[in-house]
Amino acid sequence: MFGSFIGVLVVLVLVFVIVGIVTGNLFYVVKQQHAVIIERLGKFHRIVGAGFHAKIPFVDRKAATVSLRTMKNGFNIDVKTQDNVTIGLEVSAQYHVSYETGSTPQQSGVYKSYYMLQQPVAQMRDFITDALRSSIPVYTLDEVFAKKDDIARDVNDTVSEQMTAYGFTLVSTLITKIALPAEVEDSMNQINAAQRTKAAAQDLAEADRIRRVTEAQAEAEAMEKSGEGIANQRKAIAAGISDSLATIQETGVSAAEANQLFMFTQWTEMMGEFAKTGKASTVVLPSDFTQTAGMFEQMLAAGQANEGSKVPPASPQK
Repeated sequence: MFGSFIGVLVVLVLVFVIVGIVTGNLFYVVKQQHAVIIERLGKFHRIVGAGFHAKIPFVDRKAATVSLRTMKNGFNIDVKTQDNVTIGLEVSAQYHVSYETGSTPQQSGVYKSYYMLQQPVAQMRDFITDALRSSIPVYTLDEVFAKKDDIARDVNDTVSEQMTAYGFTLVSTLITKIALPAEVEDSMNQINAAQRTKAAAQDLAEADRIRRVTEAQAEAEAMEKSGEGIANQRKAIAAGISDSLATIQETGVSAAEANQLFMFTQWTEMMGEFAKTGKASTVVLPSDFTQTAGMFEQMLAAGQANEGSKVPPASPQK
């Protein structure tokens, strides 16, 4: 009788195994970066990782397959800044199920992520929305743009602590876009354009000032060099005249005659130069060329009169 019972039991086990294999309720495979929660008769039994596993058909069941990979979700949130500007934020959250195993399965991230929160993504969105609407109002619109990354980092730290209790790790929270009302965006563009126009005008004015100063300095230096050249030219002319007079006097001619001869020589050279390169349209000459010889006498007389005018008058006799 006992042998018959054993035989029936073996048959039942074989049938049970065959049915389990056919229906797929006996063996199962867990993929990499996944974990499976096994329940036995409706109660949590164990957590299995990646690999090949077996379970009791119709007694054990796979309650959930939990992904351990990092996931991403985006949210659109409307907030108001300190200067009463309503802006739209596009927020991207990267998160994954906590890898902590804990001292018991009930303390692991996989257990908490499945049994403690019905809609974890929706709850995380609520946490992020609440954190942003608490932090953004203390900043002006310009400060939100300037401190966008700091705000996102503070929100991530706050929400990460809250989601840890539910078996999730918030990797990062990013503010990917700040949308402005159309009229505010137009005003900001106009302000930016005005500032750039002002800066350009200042740069042009500074460039013009530098150009004028440079031109003035160059002109002053040119006039200085020109004055030095004229002074040196006059010195050279004076030295040449002195040498010429000294040479004439060496021939025995008196100083007055030498001076008169030099004046006549200068006049004839001037007339010769005028004949070659002169550009004047009028020249004064004697009407009778037979009087040309008298021109020298006239020049001598003018020279003597000029010298006589330089002699100081005699003091009156008492």
